[in-house]
Amino acid sequence: MAFQDPTLSTHYTQTLAEYAWNLKYEDLPDEVVERAKCILIHTFGAALASSGVDMSRKAIETGKAFNGGAGGGATAWIDGAPLSMANAAFVNGTLSDMLDWEDCAWTGHPAAGVIPVAWAVAEAQKKSGKDLITAIVAAYEVYTRIAMAVQDPKGQEAGHGWGLVSWQIFGAIIPACKLLDLDAEQINQAIGFGTSCSTIPASLHNTTMSDAYHYEHGFRAHSGVAIAHAVKNGVMNYKNALDYKTAYAIHMTPDEAPEWYTRDLGKRWLIMETLLKHWPANMWVQTPVELAHVLTEKYQLKPEEIQEIIIDPPTAKRMAFAPDGYTSLTHAQFSIPYAVSVAIHHPRPGAYWYSPENMTDPSILELAGKVHAGPSQQHTLRGSFKLMQDGSYPMKTLTVITKDGRILSESMDRHPGHPYNMMTREELGERFLLQSEGVHDREKAEKALAAFWDVENCPDVSALAHFLHR
Repeated sequence: MAFQDPTLSTHYTQTLAEYAWNLKYEDLPDEVVERAKCILIHTFGAALASSGVDMSRKAIETGKAFNGGAGGGATAWIDGAPLSMANAAFVNGTLSDMLDWEDCAWTGHPAAGVIPVAWAVAEAQKKSGKDLITAIVAAYEVYTRIAMAVQDPKGQEAGHGWGLVSWQIFGAIIPACKLLDLDAEQINQAIGFGTSCSTIPASLHNTTMSDAYHYEHGFRAHSGVAIAHAVKNGVMNYKNALDYKTAYAIHMTPDEAPEWYTRDLGKRWLIMETLLKHWPANMWVQTPVELAHVLTEKYQLKPEEIQEIIIDPPTAKRMAFAPDGYTSLTHAQFSIPYAVSVAIHHPRPGAYWYSPENMTDPSILELAGKVHAGPSQQHTLRGSFKLMQDGSYPMKTLTVITKDGRILSESMDRHPGHPYNMMTREELGERFLLQSEGVHDREKAEKALAAFWDVENCPDVSALAHFLHR
């Protein structure tokens, strides 16, 4: 019998576990099913688009090395190698974040854990599309609430780091448990494992700009599958971790918000409050890039016509300019000056934005050097997340001053893909077709898209795995 502590006054862990266990496809509103499919397709596209960067090849080869060669019931995206569930989740989780093109919540990038794990386990277990969608929704609802309860409300400014790839582990654990048919008691145990295997909320990548950051999403996805298997095979006495005051949250922040663990659970669908990125760049870079695209399309601007670009208000930690070139994908993806410049030079987004040639291209760097901060007080990341949580988003104005004296300006807050300005099916479909160009020809990409939009009617999702590799 599992150990029960009669001294506990809360039951957050068991409540979340029972919610995940009990959730059925029939419980899901139509708009929640639709959003889950949007996220699924968007994540597939973001991962397939990464075929154009060498770091993705390295991630795939690393996953094969973990696996000891080919073999297993799940598939590495792009490459098609058969791998174990955990190793496929590692590869595909890393690919999902590689171009920083997946989703973003108030708490990080749930899709880079949820989708690769849900797909790997569903594929290997030959689960239906309805099973897949239900597991995705359960994961979003549980992950987001745990993350909101334990992330430091002061963000990176608190000096405790920013643990978006720390609590990511819960986005990986829940779909693995759901699709491996663990019961509520076992899911409770798995959440306990997650608190022990959650990394400290470090932000080393913000200092070094290393692409190891993208691998962190893959590691959490791998751990989520491994944890679910460990519990399924009988590990016990790890229950109620979220209810013990010293077990988890206190190590993340002195300002735990435990009311978030079960806030509006089953009533408010937090998956609906997830942002899907329109461009392959950090979430706080999206609006400036969108504005640059709007202005250059509207006025048919050429890079050589531009004297200066002003972003007002600027965003903290995102205005860095590297005059000698950008040293990693992450370095460029987190830079408003670079992303705006490369988007003006190359309006069609893709992995080639982050080729070594483009990241050191003198013409792109020259224009990036003309991107300056406006006079308003900068938006902090913490304040920006709070705006998103409240249903808004930072209002930005981008002004282009041309060499012939024109002053052209546009403002925007909720760019396409914001949860309150979500891309349409057609827009998401066009993005997927563009993202998958390096892997599929147009005919296969269109067939893949049709199959994924109809995934809830698929009795065995493993039949669709061929759409995720060459």
